[in-house]
Amino acid sequence: MASEVKTKRSVSRIFPDRLIEKELLDQLRIRHENPVLAGVDEVGRGSLAGPASVGIALIDSNTSDAFPQKLRDSKLLSAQVRQDLVAPTEQWVLAAAVGHSTVEEINTWGIVAGLRAAARRAVDELYQRGFHFDAVLLDGSHDWWSADQTGVLFDERPQLPDVPVHTVVKGDARCAVVAGASVLAKVSRDSLMESLAQEFPHYDWDNNKGYSSAKHVAALKEFGASIYHRTAWKLPGISSSGKGR
Repeated sequence: MASEVKTKRSVSRIFPDRLIEKELLDQLRIRHENPVLAGVDEVGRGSLAGPASVGIALIDSNTSDAFPQKLRDSKLLSAQVRQDLVAPTEQWVLAAAVGHSTVEEINTWGIVAGLRAAARRAVDELYQRGFHFDAVLLDGSHDWWSADQTGVLFDERPQLPDVPVHTVVKGDARCAVVAGASVLAKVSRDSLMESLAQEFPHYDWDNNKGYSSAKHVAALKEFGASIYHRTAWKLPGISSSGKGR
């Protein structure tokens, strides 16, 4: 179990450890001489605009227990701390990559397929660098890696490696490797949204990163949806999700 401490407000906070990932690596050694485990987390699932992004961080039996001291679920960290963690996290893991979906993929196929498209791009980057993995440790309770919500594998949509998947609720808070994937994905997507904000400054994406906020909703009401909005969704502030300026 991940260690827990009490804050001054008596709220239980979870700090990541390596117990779950090391147990999985031990199990994988039954079939693999030196197994590699992929910690996976996504960001941007609930955003109104921009991509869904997936971070993948790889570890093996030789990965040090000394993961970066401040490594946490990315949502619990300030932007500066997340940025400061990128280099030490990349140095700690065996390899890491972040992939992004396109808005068109989300609008056409839905958010789950968008996550799979983002993950496929991260996997392809790892493969091109010569890294493969034998199992996935996935944040959350829903295995979007293997199947859609009906349990049927996608056909024409992005396919992912057919490896065992272990889901962990609050995995980004409990498991160091998933926390690492979370931080890398968050920093990468935030940077992308800040770049898109230069093109569409009125949506305030450099602050809200594409999520719902008072300024974002007000801009949707005034300007309509941009080419980077998820127009297949019912967007707040506008009666119909057409492409705006």
